[in-house]
Amino acid sequence: MGPVNTAELESKPTVAGAAPRGATDKASAAYAVRNMFTAIAPRYDLANHLLSLNIDRLWWRRTARAFTSILTRPDARILDLCCGTGDMTFALEKQAGQSKPLILGADFSHAMLERARKKSSQRQDRQRKDGEGHDLSRAIRGKEEDRALAPESQHRTAPAWIEADALNMPFPKGHFDLVTSAFGFRNLADYDAGLREIVRILRPGGECGILDFGEPGGLVGKIYHLYFKRVLPAVGTMISGVRGPYDYLPASVERFPAPQQMLDRMMRAGFAEASWEPYTFGIAGLYRGKKI
Repeated sequence: MGPVNTAELESKPTVAGAAPRGATDKASAAYAVRNMFTAIAPRYDLANHLLSLNIDRLWWRRTARAFTSILTRPDARILDLCCGTGDMTFALEKQAGQSKPLILGADFSHAMLERARKKSSQRQDRQRKDGEGHDLSRAIRGKEEDRALAPESQHRTAPAWIEADALNMPFPKGHFDLVTSAFGFRNLADYDAGLREIVRILRPGGECGILDFGEPGGLVGKIYHLYFKRVLPAVGTMISGVRGPYDYLPASVERFPAPQQMLDRMMRAGFAEASWEPYTFGIAGLYRGKKI
């Protein structure tokens, strides 16, 4: 697992939620976060993959695999909250395979959702072309075994997308079997309200997975903090062409509750079970919660 900063696991100052520079209350914090993501949406994916050295893709896949038992149920309803441009949503879709559960991506940034919808449309076009190619192959060869070559993606239902506020979601109580959030929950203006809202929309027995950054300890932590505070803001600003959002990122991670504090908040919000699994030396980690 590698070194994890045990001091950070125990305590940090208790905060309500995200606090971008200049925000004076929860409403202005939410407004600032939405504006930041609107500004960086056009080059968000490029910046993320370069800055994480593509490790973020591994984290999404690992998180999706953690919920295979739900994703492979055809009757399941899954919500990817604060979905951004949809990468976690697509990882869930891929892990679901031919089961075709209902998968919904939600975000309050219109610009980010537009990127997600565009990527989803491009994925569907590629899947259609792949399917047409395999259909032609079967027609020419006339072999029954060619059916096995048809990509699973032909049979899937693409994710749906909705613009919604994570603190006030337009879904009924007990609607979803799984709610995930990858690197977005940290940006909520009120963490406790966000957790309570997730509990509200989960059915009894439903699960939650929150993937977000952590703060590793030891030598890894020293290198990580140097990169996160010095290199990442400079490179992120250069790629996105926007000053501010990539200075906010390391500050938001420092502000985010330590794992034990986050687990305590999950239990107070109504989860009957809560756990944290560090990824890559604790650079990121998965919070899991179950509603009984």
